[in-house]
Amino acid sequence: MNFEGLDPGLAEYAPAMHSALDPVLDAHLNPSLLQNVELDPEGVALEALPVQESVHIMEGVYSELHSVVAEVGVPVSVSHFDLHEEMLWVGSHGGHATSFFGPALERYSSFQVNGSDDIRQIQSLENGILFLTKNNLKYMARGGLIIFDYLLDENEDMHSLLLTDSSTLLVGGLQNHIVEIDLNTVQETQKYAVETPGVTIMRQTNRFFFCGHTSGKVSLRDLRTFKVEHEFDAFSGSLSDFDVHGNLLAACGFSSRLTGLACDRFLKVYDLRMMRAITPLQVHVDPAFLRFIPTYTSRLAIISQSGQCQFCEPTGLANPADIFHVNPVGPLLMTFDVSASKQALAFGDSEGCVHLWTDSPEPSFNPYSRETEFALPCLVDSLPPLDWSQDLLPLSLIPVPLTTDTLLSDWPAANSAPAPRRAPPVDAEILRTMKKVGFIGYAPNPRTRLRNQIPYRLKESDSEFDSFSQVTESPVGREEEPHLHMVSKKYRKVTIKYSKLGLEDFDFKHYNKTLFAGLEPHIPNAYCNCMIQVLYFLEPVRCLIQNHLCQKEFCLACELGFLFHMLDLSRGDPCQGNNFLRAFRTIPEASALGLILADSDEASGKGNLARLIQRWNRFILTQLHQDMQELEVPQAYRGAGGSSFCSSGDSVIGQLFSCEMENCSLCRCGSETVRASSTLLFTLSYPDDKTGKNYDFAQVLKRSICLDQNTQAWCDTCEKYQPTIQTRNIRHLPDILVINCEVNSSKEADFWRMQAEVAFKMAVKKHSGEVSKNKEFALADWKELGSPEGVLVCPSIEELKNVWLPFSIRMKMTKNKGLDVCNWTDGDEMQWGPARAEEEHGVCVYDLMATVVHILDSRTGGSLVAHIKVGETYHQRKEGVTHQQWYLFNDFLIEPIDKHEAVQFDMNWKVPAILYYVKRNLNSRYNLNIKNPIEASVLLAEASLARKQRKTHTTFIPLMLNEMPQIGDLVGLDAEFVTLNEEEAELRSDGTKSTIKPSQMSVARITCVRGQGPNEGIPFIDDYISTQEQVVDYLTQYSGIKPGDLDAKISSKHLTTLKSTYLKLRFLIDIGVKFVGHGLQKDFRVINLMVPKDQVLDTVYLFHMPRKRMISLRFLAWYFLDLKIQGETHDSIEDARTALQLYRKYLELSKNGTEPESFHKVLKGLYEKGRKMDWKVPEPEGQTSPKNAAVFSSVLAL
Repeated sequence: MNFEGLDPGLAEYAPAMHSALDPVLDAHLNPSLLQNVELDPEGVALEALPVQESVHIMEGVYSELHSVVAEVGVPVSVSHFDLHEEMLWVGSHGGHATSFFGPALERYSSFQVNGSDDIRQIQSLENGILFLTKNNLKYMARGGLIIFDYLLDENEDMHSLLLTDSSTLLVGGLQNHIVEIDLNTVQETQKYAVETPGVTIMRQTNRFFFCGHTSGKVSLRDLRTFKVEHEFDAFSGSLSDFDVHGNLLAACGFSSRLTGLACDRFLKVYDLRMMRAITPLQVHVDPAFLRFIPTYTSRLAIISQSGQCQFCEPTGLANPADIFHVNPVGPLLMTFDVSASKQALAFGDSEGCVHLWTDSPEPSFNPYSRETEFALPCLVDSLPPLDWSQDLLPLSLIPVPLTTDTLLSDWPAANSAPAPRRAPPVDAEILRTMKKVGFIGYAPNPRTRLRNQIPYRLKESDSEFDSFSQVTESPVGREEEPHLHMVSKKYRKVTIKYSKLGLEDFDFKHYNKTLFAGLEPHIPNAYCNCMIQVLYFLEPVRCLIQNHLCQKEFCLACELGFLFHMLDLSRGDPCQGNNFLRAFRTIPEASALGLILADSDEASGKGNLARLIQRWNRFILTQLHQDMQELEVPQAYRGAGGSSFCSSGDSVIGQLFSCEMENCSLCRCGSETVRASSTLLFTLSYPDDKTGKNYDFAQVLKRSICLDQNTQAWCDTCEKYQPTIQTRNIRHLPDILVINCEVNSSKEADFWRMQAEVAFKMAVKKHSGEVSKNKEFALADWKELGSPEGVLVCPSIEELKNVWLPFSIRMKMTKNKGLDVCNWTDGDEMQWGPARAEEEHGVCVYDLMATVVHILDSRTGGSLVAHIKVGETYHQRKEGVTHQQWYLFNDFLIEPIDKHEAVQFDMNWKVPAILYYVKRNLNSRYNLNIKNPIEASVLLAEASLARKQRKTHTTFIPLMLNEMPQIGDLVGLDAEFVTLNEEEAELRSDGTKSTIKPSQMSVARITCVRGQGPNEGIPFIDDYISTQEQVVDYLTQYSGIKPGDLDAKISSKHLTTLKSTYLKLRFLIDIGVKFVGHGLQKDFRVINLMVPKDQVLDTVYLFHMPRKRMISLRFLAWYFLDLKIQGETHDSIEDARTALQLYRKYLELSKNGTEPESFHKVLKGLYEKGRKMDWKVPEPEGQTSPKNAAVFSSVLAL
C-alpha cells in the first residue's frame, strides 16, 4: 500500500520509537499472543494479563477468532494467506518473516529475510515463498532455507510484485520501469518502461494488467505487449488501494486539499466493459484497504487504519449498520488480506499483532490445501506392549543389552559349526606385477573387481574365479555378455585418479610415452575427444583452422584452432578442450541434434555413443564449413583452377571434404529432373542379403555413394506424386572421404561379422594355397597356418581375423558420369604403376587415415577411441624423425599399434563408427604455412560489455603503442575463478575421501600487470569474463567475485568475453613474454592455455624446498615483504603485484640465481618460521601494512 498521507511517524520506523509494552494491555489481547516471546523484565508478567473468554463464531458473519503476536513492538508490513497450504505469512518492518499454521495460528516458522529493509510483499509458490524488499527478491523454502537471492539495482525502490504464470514475475516500484524475472533461470528477461512512475500495486485478470500509481492513477495494460490500453485518473492526491472483480474496478485513496492530502470517503468504481466511471460509493469509514469478497454477491470489504471495517455492494449504498471494529493492539492497522476461500480475513497492526477474523468456527484458508510438512516430534523412549499370544511377534522389539552369556534363542552347539567363507585367490596379474619391500608386496590395481566388494562363492565347485566381478553367475548371462572377457586393457575407459594435490601427482606418462598430447576426459561432453584428434592429425585441417580468426564470440573454428595450437606446443602433457566444449554447448543446433549430454548420461553411458559421434561428425564438419565460409583464403587451394567446385564462395573445409553430386529423378511418364547438391560425408548403406554372399567394402561404398532407390516424388508433368527412380551421380571427388558406418543394430553388426569371416577364409586360402574350398576352419588350423613351418606369408594369422576394411581404395570417374570403386593393395600398385598420373586419368587412390570405434563395455558404459595414422610432418616436429605410424588415441592414453589393429573389428566389443580416407599426396595440394592471425591491436583499449561500467570504475590503463611488450619482458599475472559444477567425491571404507570428478571451474577475472618501466605495477589488463553458464559458487572469499559482477546488465566492472581476453594472453605468449605469478599452473589450466615452461616464473616453486609443502602467497608476502594481503577477499591486482615483488626479492636474495646455497639457507629459515606460526599470518593491527603504502607509488596515481 501507499503510506503517503498516513501517520508520518510510521514512514521512518525505528525500533527505538516503540517503548516497552504498557503494563495495562488491551482487554482483547489474548495471552496466547505472546507465545515464544520474552517480555522486558520490567514489563508485566504473563500471569498478570487478563485472559479473553472463548469467542462464539456465528456462521456467515465475520468475527475475531484468534490474535497472535508476530514480533512485539515491530509493525507488521504485509500479510499473505498461503495459496497451497493452510498457513498465514506475516512480514515485519524489521525484515522478519513469520508463518502461522491453521486457524489456531500456531507458529510454524520464523526467520530473518532482510537485515535492514522492510518486507513489502509476499507471494506463495508451490515450493517456497517469494519475499520482496526494497531492492532484493528472495525465494525461500517454508522452513527458512534460501532457494535463491536475487539482488536488484541498488538505486531501485520496489513495492509490488505480480506472478503472471508459474515461472514469470513482474516487479514494480517507484522507478519508471517494471522488471520481468524468469524464476527458472533467476535472471531479468525484460524491462518495460512505465510512463507514469511509482507502481505500488499490481493486479491481473484474463484481459489486462492493472497498475496502481502513487499519483492516483490506475493504468490498464496489454497482457502480451504491456502497452497502456486505458487509464483511470482516480484520485488527485495518491492511491491507497484498489481491487478488480469481474467487470468492476474499485479504488480508494487520497485527495488534495489546501492543508495537504486527505482521505477520500468516496470509493471510485469503474465499469471495465464501457471503460468509464460509475456512481462513486460513499462509505462511513476512512478507507485505507479494500478487497472484493465474492461469496454470494460481489461485496466489498473496506478497512480503515483505525480498525473500522465496512461491507457493502459496489453498486449499492453503504449501510452504517454493516460496520464492525477490529481491536488492534497498536494505534493503526498496517496490512489486510483475504484468504482464497474467502472464509478468513487477516489484519496486522503497528505493534506486531495479527488478528484473524473468520465466518465459521473451523475455517479453511484454501479450497484444496495440501498437507503441511512438520518437523519430526521428539521421540520419547517407551517400550511397546507385547502380546505373547501372537506367534509371529518379533522379540527383537525389546532392546537387550550386549552380553556374552548364552541366550535363550542361541542355537545349540551340536546344530551349528563355524564355517568361514573362503576368500578368492589373489589375481594372477597382481602376483605377476608385485614388487616386494621386506615382507610387504605392492602391485597396481588391475581394476578387475568392484572396490571393497568380494563376491563370495558358497559352492565348492565354483573354484574358478571370474576376473570381472560384474559378470552374472547365470550361464545365460555369460552368453549374453561375452565381451566382458575380451576388452583389451588399453581399450578400456581411462579415468583420472585425483589426490589432495589434484592432478599434480597423477602419472600421465604411464599412459602416454609419446610426445603427442592426449585430451582429458572429465569435462562435460568430452566424448568427442577422439574426433578432435582425428581432425588435428589431418595436416591441411590443422593448418587452415589455425589460420582462421573471426569476431564471433562462440566460433567453433576459432576455438578448435586455439586447441590445435595447444596440441602443437605440448610435449606429451595432456590438454583440455574446455573452451572448445564451452562454445560447443552454446550452439543451438548442437542441442537440437541431441549432442549435449547431461553429466549423468555421459557417466553411465546411457546414450548410444556410436550414433552420437556420427551425428557429431556431421555437425562439426557442417559448422566449420559455415564458420569459415566467409573467411576463405583463395590462395589456399592449388588444385585445378577450372573445377567448379573450388569457387571463391566456398570454404577450405568445403574444398577438403565436400563432394559435388547430381541427383536425378525419373518419373514413369518419362520426365527427368536433375539438380545439383553437395555433401561433406557419406553414410554406408548395407545390402539386405542374408545368404552370406561376399561383398567387397568397395562395392558397399559405391552402392552408398551412387544410391539408386524407388520412391514417391512429385512430378511437375503429371502434377501429382508418382513412383520415381532416384539416382545419384558424382561430379567431383573430395580430397578427404568421410564415411559414417551406421552400425547401429545387430543387423549391420552381423553383416560386418559375416563379411569379415568370408574375407578371412579367402585371405587364408590365398596365402596358403593348400586348404580345400569346402573345409571348415578350426582354431588348430589357424594356429598351424600361423606357425613358422606354414606357408602363410603374413607374420601372424591373427592379423587376418576380423578384417574386412581395406587400407586403400581406388576411385575412377567414368565418361558416362559413373563411378568405379575397388579395393586397392600394394600388389595392385606394383601391377598398375604408381599413382602419379592418377589425376590425368580421373583416378584417385585414397589411403585409410583414421578409424573411430565404439568400445562396448557394460562395466563403464562404453567409450570411443580412435586409430590414427600419424604422418611424417607430425613426427618431424615432435621427434625429429620422418616416418608414419599408427597410434591408438584413448583420451589421454596414446600407444603405438600395428596397422592391422586399426582395421580389425571384433563386433562383440569393438564396433566401427567413422572412417577417414585421405587422397594420396594431399599435403602437396595445400599451402600448409601457419600465419599467426592474432595482432597487437588486441591489447589496445576496448569497450566493456557492462552497461553500467564507467571510466571512474576503471582499474587498469591499457598499453600504449610505445609500451608493446617485447620478448623476455615480465608480466605479472593472476586469475580468479568461479565454480560451475561442484566436486563429486566418495567416502572410502577407511574414512578417506576419493575424488571421482573434480569441480568444474570457469575463469572470472584475469589481471596482467606491467613488470618493468616507469609504470611498473600498473595493470594493463583487468578483465571480468562474462559467462552465460549457471554459476553454483562465486567463491567470493577467495576470488573477490560477487554475484552480478559477471552479468552485463548490472555489472559495473570492465566486462569482456572469454575469447577477447584469451586472444590477449595468446598474443603475449606468442611474443615471448615471461609471466610472473603464484600458482600459475592451475591458472593456465583453467584458462585453457599451454605456456612454454621457460616463459613461466612461478613464485610457488621459486620459494619451495623439495618434498616440503607449498607456501601461500599471503605468508610469503608477510615474511619477505612485510605486506599483509588478502584480508577479507582476494584481489587479483594485489596478488599480481605481490608476485612481481616476490620475484624481485628472489633475484635479490639469490644474487640472480648465482648463489643457490645462501638462498637455500633463506628457505630453511622460511620453513622454520612457518612451522612456528602454523603457516598463519598474524592479524594486522590496521587494515594495511605500513610498507604497503610505499610500494608502487605510481599506482597511487591510478
